[in-house]
Amino acid sequence: MKALTAVYKTVDFVLRTQSKRITKKKRAVPVKKAQFIAPPQAKSDKFLLGFSKESILPDDVDKKKYYVAGYGENNPAQGVLDPPHTHAVWLDDLSGKGGIVLVSIDNVGMLNKDVNRLRARLRDFAMLSGCRSINIVSTHSHAGIDTMGIWGPLPLSGKDPKYMELVFSQTVKAVKQAYANRKPGRLYLGKTEVPDMQEDIRTPIVYSKTLTRLRFVPDDGSRQVYILNFASHSESLQGCNSRISADFPHYMREKIKNETGAETLYCVGAIGGMISMEIRNEKEIRDNGGDFAQSTTEIGEKLAGYALSIKDESELKPRIGCIRQEVYIKAENTLLMIAAKAGILEADEYRLPDGSGSVLKSEISYLEIDTLKILMLPCEIFPELVYGGYLSAEESATGFGGEVNPTPLQEIVGEDVMIIGLANDELGYVLPPNDFILHEETPYFENGRDIHNRRHYEETNSMGPGTAGKIAETVAEIMNTVEKTKNM
Repeated sequence: MKALTAVYKTVDFVLRTQSKRITKKKRAVPVKKAQFIAPPQAKSDKFLLGFSKESILPDDVDKKKYYVAGYGENNPAQGVLDPPHTHAVWLDDLSGKGGIVLVSIDNVGMLNKDVNRLRARLRDFAMLSGCRSINIVSTHSHAGIDTMGIWGPLPLSGKDPKYMELVFSQTVKAVKQAYANRKPGRLYLGKTEVPDMQEDIRTPIVYSKTLTRLRFVPDDGSRQVYILNFASHSESLQGCNSRISADFPHYMREKIKNETGAETLYCVGAIGGMISMEIRNEKEIRDNGGDFAQSTTEIGEKLAGYALSIKDESELKPRIGCIRQEVYIKAENTLLMIAAKAGILEADEYRLPDGSGSVLKSEISYLEIDTLKILMLPCEIFPELVYGGYLSAEESATGFGGEVNPTPLQEIVGEDVMIIGLANDELGYVLPPNDFILHEETPYFENGRDIHNRRHYEETNSMGPGTAGKIAETVAEIMNTVEKTKNM
């Protein structure tokens, strides 16, 4: 019971010290059903694409306390290994329907409230440019500065308003410059399998080994632009690190630039459960002081080598379709809701009209670029929820089989769907219901253990067991809308 007493004391302290910041719940007004802006018939054989990036390293990093996000709380930055950036791509199919913007930021994640603040900053730009879609994704770097709030000296937030202003202003600058840099050219889709870099530390062993590359070749022969997608946590520097870094994606991008001149926007895939880069000499590094900088560099450069090795490509026709659907997610995680109530996490909690609980508003987006399907999810989704391969009743934590889990998203969208995680929100881990268990005395506060003696950490950083089903249900609704629109 000691653990339970400690939990109650923590809750009491947060509520007393942060009471002035606690806000009342809003009523959950039903969300509008989104419309699919269908890809038109190609009116050109070229895309317009522009790229830009800006540093998000504060100039007072050596004087002011900033907190490194991703592992333990209250980890003040002790130097800089490499500068994190915000990257922006403008892509237009020249159909007259306007372009789309994709932003990738070197941080652990951003909540939907901040994503919408960024969109508000870009509202005038979107109107003037005819932009039809803005999506903000995170590289999930576990060595970036806290942009969510939960890695500071709890119960105080680790999210610095001045730093967030830097992220916002530099992202707006990058988006506008990407638009200014747009050029006509051709877009190519290529893929390769990466057989020897990832590891999955939670059963079942399911993950995508596919590295997807979009390669833009401008007509004028100037620098190319890559958009890369791969499934891994950006955490190769490990929890012993206290230096600011973009982790291995920085070194991947640098190697590609040094060898080809191309700039790269990187985004992660289905990384929940837990998909990370394998560090082959990890024990040796820990025995020698635990500096993973060199191995992180090598990981990034090796992944770049796979990206550069892609030869088999198909040219995409300039046809873009998009839909963005808002969705309410049941908020069952007591700890995260306390953090939201106290202002540590900036998220608006809504009450359901029937009094059955609280929800957070999030969103799911779907894009089509000719034959390429892209599903943008606001979370770290377990790969088996995308690709299948659920635990059996004998193997699972609950004793239930895959029949209690939702239909895998790949079956709903299509086998060639590209998953972009941590898109427009960070809802934490999304787990299959049949393998979701909580600590009996202190649910969401401590890790549970199942009958197989497996530790269930990811549940403590999730919204609850119903999230997977709600995401699958919403994706099915999106795809139904897409098909109906195409058949009109």
